[in-house]
Amino acid sequence: MEKLYEGKAKIIYSTEDPEILLTHFKDDATAFNAQKRGTITEKGAINCRISSALFQLLENQGLATHYLDQPTPQQMRVKSVTILPLEVVVRNIAAGSLCRETGLEQGTILPFPLVEFYYKKDELGDPILTRDRILILNLASLNQLEQLQTKALAINTHLKTFFSQCGITLVDFKLEFGLDKEGNLLLADEISPDTCRLWDQNEPDPEARVMDKDRFRQDLGKVENAYQQVQTRILSQLQLTTKES
Repeated sequence: MEKLYEGKAKIIYSTEDPEILLTHFKDDATAFNAQKRGTITEKGAINCRISSALFQLLENQGLATHYLDQPTPQQMRVKSVTILPLEVVVRNIAAGSLCRETGLEQGTILPFPLVEFYYKKDELGDPILTRDRILILNLASLNQLEQLQTKALAINTHLKTFFSQCGITLVDFKLEFGLDKEGNLLLADEISPDTCRLWDQNEPDPEARVMDKDRFRQDLGKVENAYQQVQTRILSQLQLTTKES
């Protein structure tokens, strides 16, 4: 295998098949555009397992992803895609940067899911982009933007329902998409406590309810326990769903 790319959370390797890549999930943790760094024990394996499970869940709902299989605890085989330089963020409840930039109170339930686009460019601080800026920068076509919006909202619908069954509120989350060799738009990257803001539905305390990377960002402690709890609930719910079907 040849290392093709190493990011903050994952390493991408080539395989014998040029259309298939191997993604290795790291235990490294970063926040605030990598200004804060650390390690979360077993994070790589947990995020890989959660992402694999959620990709399969979405595939079963007719939403195409780059996922193929999970050969080892920290590795996922995926279809080779060209990643669009956009982060697609879906928000159901006001939190994080939305509160800082708009004055909305944290925890405000939005009247409809908000879809936002951010430029994947660390040196610019991943700025939020308008539709026209995306078109001017040629980061995606108008048709692709419409697809991204439609797919993101569909993914949100399925994930909100599933996480609710797990006793978890899906506050917001980040998605990345890529184009395969036929030009099809596939969901890529990962879906995990690194990329989602997740709150325990049965915990009223604003700090104790946090089950995602905000525990690392905000020095809330018990980060590993939160990630493990998300994994346990997801896998348990999937087993229950499989038995019922």
